[in-house]
Amino acid sequence: MFFSKNKSQNTGADTMTEPKEGIHTVLGTKLAGPHPEGLSTIRFGMGCFWGVERIFWQVHGVHTTSVGYAGGKHPNPTYNKVCMGVTGHAEVVEVVYDSAKVSLDELLKLFWENHDPTQGNRQGNDRGSQYRSIILTDDEATAEVAAKSMERYQASLMTNGFGTITTEIVVDKTYHLGEDYHQQYLDKNPGGYCNHGFCQVEYSPA
Repeated sequence: MFFSKNKSQNTGADTMTEPKEGIHTVLGTKLAGPHPEGLSTIRFGMGCFWGVERIFWQVHGVHTTSVGYAGGKHPNPTYNKVCMGVTGHAEVVEVVYDSAKVSLDELLKLFWENHDPTQGNRQGNDRGSQYRSIILTDDEATAEVAAKSMERYQASLMTNGFGTITTEIVVDKTYHLGEDYHQQYLDKNPGGYCNHGFCQVEYSPA
């Protein structure tokens, strides 16, 4: 089920204890690195980044997560500018993971199943280009894996009577870390807005 969000109601300032800036409040790892060698990175846009981040920080093998902005052209996006639609960025979650513990395909399964990738510039009642479905990778090989996963999921959607996927798959390492009060928002505010969950049909692994 989808709900419209109102971020003005909770800003993260009402938490009991102030988290240490730059450190993941659940995992205790650095948000922006440097990260240990041998880890992989991918960025997912699935609508409001609060709920997306919580999905991925719970995964065994994920080293850290953070929320931010990617996929646009503005050199210094902020939340307000992104929401105005003037930067071209999407709300995304950066996932840094150990591929020996969790596969890329397992992460893609969570991506496809926990939002509606057919809605274009919206996710439920959240409307705007910042809510579009997007995968941003560090290299072509990862993008190819993501593209093949999209083909499989599109086939499943069509079989079950759903529409065409609008997800963008882009090779782009550019990532702008979001404001501190957005980081791990649903850990700081457990009752906060989240519209993510199983949406349509099951993703079939490779």
